[in-house]
Amino acid sequence: MRKDPTGRALQLLSLLQTHRWWRGAELAERLEITERSVRRDVDRLRELGYPVDATSGKHGGYRLATGAHLPPLVLDDDEAVAVAVGLRYAAEAAIGGMEEASLRALTTIEQLLPHRLRRRVSALRSSVASMRSPAEDDVVDPEALSVLAAACRDREDVRFDYRRRDGTASRRLVQPHQLVTAGRRWYLVAWDQGRDDWRTFRLDRLREPRPAGSHFAPRQIPGGDAASFVASSLGSLFRQHRATLVIGAPFDELEGALRWVDHTPVETEADSCVVQIRSEDLEWLAVIVARIALTGPVSVVEPAELADTVLRLASNLARAPAPGSPAPPAGPGRPGSAPSS
Repeated sequence: MRKDPTGRALQLLSLLQTHRWWRGAELAERLEITERSVRRDVDRLRELGYPVDATSGKHGGYRLATGAHLPPLVLDDDEAVAVAVGLRYAAEAAIGGMEEASLRALTTIEQLLPHRLRRRVSALRSSVASMRSPAEDDVVDPEALSVLAAACRDREDVRFDYRRRDGTASRRLVQPHQLVTAGRRWYLVAWDQGRDDWRTFRLDRLREPRPAGSHFAPRQIPGGDAASFVASSLGSLFRQHRATLVIGAPFDELEGALRWVDHTPVETEADSCVVQIRSEDLEWLAVIVARIALTGPVSVVEPAELADTVLRLASNLARAPAPGSPAPPAGPGRPGSAPSS
């Protein structure tokens, strides 16, 4: 059966959009047409504004070039769903202005999706929830992000103003090596020339990055991996509260309770362990102790404030009425009691 020329041209465009080099014979085989038909379809795409490079000869072929304008895109079903889902979560990125632009692009894409694909995207969106950061001061300036990305690529020194964790301000001259994302946070891994050492910088605390006009030779990031370096740097940050716990359960059984907790095993035995946990929030540490208690008995060695908080939590839980039990009788001072004369 003869193929529709328009549909055939769209299929050809879908192949060319991979930006790999295709031999004419290879395209003809994939499309089940002659090489002469391939040449005609390429001419049709050029008339529509798609810049297609070509070479002649026995081993000649075609490739979609980068043009001055953005012609209409052709996506298969999986690509269309991937773009829509990606735009949905880009709308929640911690980059200034990204939310509105992503929502506009998502609206445009969804209006063009056929019903079957719109249902797939809707099912994914309704079945997945995102945890949003309560802080609004961690938004990254997109212009700063672009400057730093270009500096990493071009190995160019950068100057910027930086607000440290304790609120003090400083000016830095660094050799930027790589950007790292961790949830909604963005970090720059760079060699700080003033400190003569590697540093990790949070981009939301960084202001007015500007090229210094000089270039540098790349260095080896400690550990060889920027993401691992950032993870190590974050793990070594000072925590306001540190607690030591004695737990009546093997350390291996605590993986679920300690998965998202900054912790260090101190001693491990066959049926017990001593673990240090850290956080900036004392009440959060008490919640962690309660989670650990679901696995085995736990006691707080230090600090005393946490031990008191855990005892208060346990006392309140013990006094809480069981589900379905009758409410305690009204009495003087209780809600619903008759006023005393």
